[in-house]
Amino acid sequence: MFVTDAYGQETAPQPDGGHGAEAPADAGHQAGTEVAHDGGHGEAGFPPFDSSTFPSQILWVAITFGLFYLFLKKVIMPRLSSILEVRETRIAEDLAQANTMKAEADAAAAAYEQELAEARANANVIGQQARDGAKVEAETARKSIEQSLEAKLAEAEDRVAKIKDAAMQDVGAIAEETASAIVSALGGKAAKADVSAAVKSVRS
Repeated sequence: MFVTDAYGQETAPQPDGGHGAEAPADAGHQAGTEVAHDGGHGEAGFPPFDSSTFPSQILWVAITFGLFYLFLKKVIMPRLSSILEVRETRIAEDLAQANTMKAEADAAAAAYEQELAEARANANVIGQQARDGAKVEAETARKSIEQSLEAKLAEAEDRVAKIKDAAMQDVGAIAEETASAIVSALGGKAAKADVSAAVKSVRS
């Protein structure tokens, strides 16, 4: 479609019927000279910049743009839409799952706080019961010890009284014997009844 003048001149038919063998020897030299001469002056130019080819170029640009638009509309855009829908669905599922996990975590935290409060209340009750039980046990033990001490004290007092009575009896007998010995040593004689009466009067 884009044919330069030099190529057209080189392939044009010869006046003698198109026999290349009968062409002059300097035909190639003349053609090369003409090509160089035309190229030097830029008469043909770069084909896309040739104004005579603008309509065909515009037509091909429109066809290419239309095909590219159809390709985008039929292939690229559906794929992009499906990818965006998949990502949007996945994000929505992730958000829903995150909200569910957050709700479960909040419920677990609330249950933990409630259990902790109940455990603290139970611990306080158990501690108070333990203190009350220990106080009752200590009071019972104290009373038991006091009763035991009182019984032992009464028993000791009885023993002391008996020992005192026995000792006083021994002291009376010793005093009677001593008084009788003293009276005998002084050369006198005293009846045992009189000595006993005298000792008892002194003790009383």
